[in-house]
This record gives sequence, C-alpha cells and structure tokens, in this order.
Amino acid sequence: MKGILDFIKENVSATFAREVVAVGHRIVHGLDLSQPVLLTPSSLATIKQAAVLAPLHNPPGLQGIEAATEVFSGVPQVAVFDTAFHQTMPSYAYMYGLPYDLYEKQKIRRYGFHGTSHKYLVEQAAVMLGKPVSDINVITCHLGNGSSVAAVRGGKCVDTSMGLTPLEGLLMGTRCGDMDPAVVLHIQNQCGLSAKETDTLLNKKSGLLGLTGSNDLRTVIEGAAKGEPRSQLGLDMFTYRVRKYIGAYTAALDGKVDAVVFSAGIGENSPFIRKLIAEPLHTMGMQLDAAANDKAVGRAGVISAPGSRVRLLVIPTDEELSIAEQTLQVVKGGASASGAAAA
Repeated sequence: MKGILDFIKENVSATFAREVVAVGHRIVHGLDLSQPVLLTPSSLATIKQAAVLAPLHNPPGLQGIEAATEVFSGVPQVAVFDTAFHQTMPSYAYMYGLPYDLYEKQKIRRYGFHGTSHKYLVEQAAVMLGKPVSDINVITCHLGNGSSVAAVRGGKCVDTSMGLTPLEGLLMGTRCGDMDPAVVLHIQNQCGLSAKETDTLLNKKSGLLGLTGSNDLRTVIEGAAKGEPRSQLGLDMFTYRVRKYIGAYTAALDGKVDAVVFSAGIGENSPFIRKLIAEPLHTMGMQLDAAANDKAVGRAGVISAPGSRVRLLVIPTDEELSIAEQTLQVVKGGASASGAAAA
C-alpha cells in the first residue's frame, strides 16, 4: 500500500494522500449486514466472524483494511459487502431445508454474492428503461469465471443463485454449481477425500475446467466448434443453467419482467453465448435482435427486438465505481453507519 502511494505521489499527484476523503473496501462476506458500513470495532468483528464462510477472501480483506488504515491515517474506511444487496430476500428464499438451529447457531442460509455488481446493473437498467429503480423488475446475469443471477423486484433482490458460499448456482469456470448434496458424501466415501480435498475439488477443479479441461469459455467455444464432445457438453451445460435460472426467476417475479441484463466478462463480450441463452426464451416474450446483439461487445446496448415484451440489455459492470459511490454515501451520512437493514 505504501509502495502504491509512493508511485502515485511521484507519477500522478504529489498531494494525492491529502486528497483522499475515504477508502472503500470490497469485502466478500458480511453475514446479514445489508448496507455498506463505516469500519468500527463492531463491523470489523462481523467481518472476522464471517471469515469462516469466506476463508479465502475476508482475511485478506482485513489485511487490506489494516494497511489502508495505517497509510491513510485518519481517513474514514468503509466496507462494501458482496452479500449486502441480497439481504432483502424473503426468508422463504434464503433459508435451507435444514434443522432451524443450524441457522440460529451457525448462520447457515443463502447469502448470495456479486451484490455490488447486481446493484450497479439494476441502477443502470433503470436509466436505460427510463424508470425509477423502485418501479422495475429485472433479472441480472453476472456471467464471468464466477457467475450468478439475481431476481429483482422493485429494485430489491428477492432471490439469487449463489448460496451460503459462491459455490451454489450456475456452472462456472472452476466451480460445480448446483448438484445433489449427497454427491459430496459419495465422493468422500468412495474416493477417500478429506473435507479440504473435497472443497478443492468442488471449488477449483470442477465446472468448465473439470468437464472440458479449460475454465476459459472462449477455449470451450473453440473446442465445440471443432467437434470436441466434452467442450460441447460444457457449453450446453453453461447456457442451459443460465436459461433455467432466467425461467425460474421469471416465475419468482410472477411473470412480470421488464428486462434481462447480461454483464461481466462473458455477458458483456460474447454475443454467441447471449444468443444461445436468449433465443430459446422467445416464447417467454424475450426476442433477440441478432444484429444489435452482435454489435453490443464491451458496451451498453439494447439487444432485444423492437416488439419484445421483455427488454434484453447488455450493461458493462463497474464494481469499482459502485464501491466508490457507496463509500461516499456512508461518509456523507447517506447510508447507515451500523449496517442495519433498511426495510
């Protein structure tokens, strides 16, 4: 952190340190905190408590907070949580069918992730639709090496595909996504894997990588074009899973969907993948405009046909901008300093 600051002072602005009014930190897991929060002993304790659910992310996040607090002494530090946007989900959407005391004692429930991105996409979709955020129902698809889908009613999340951890939901680059939990027990019993080894298998060796040998969807597409069966399987599974979630979340929104949004590395940049996902959904009022779809690469655009009942949108995500905006809201008093839920 000190090295970066020295570089900026020497190459950008000698007064940079004095110009910083706040530091925003992306923190993956915040348990049930529903808003960005000013970092205090209480909020830091929550981040540490949540580390058991995000062991690869929260501890480094805490190190970043410690370093930034030292380098930018006296500057407000704000945590923006990946889980926060999804805390408006109703209990019937976030609870698992497990003994209730596991929720009470271990906080086991659906939390959802990529919330900073989904929040930004909803706000930008409202602008493109010409409506207030509170008046729109959208399905946001954050499709990258890690992928998730969210159902948003009146600007608030009512369901999302990731769960207690980012492992649940869509097929991803190295994560398996949805599957029968008994598969885990079977693997451990039959293959003799430890809990740690099984975690590595599901999170880092599965998904497209496990199926095709590559976690890069571009490589998978190339393989499918050459007739490689496993590449075609991976491609079909990826697009089918996204389509299935769009259909399910259309039902969750009572069939009242204003737009479906595609974003992140795959969603923003692959007209081919968007076509495979969207074309079969025409019977649900989602009609793709092929020419518009081909043009929308790395930039915002409407890719639905003029007569489509549901708008199809491409919106490049900007999580850094969203973190900065939310940080300023907290510093200026526009968000709760305690992170209490806003009903």
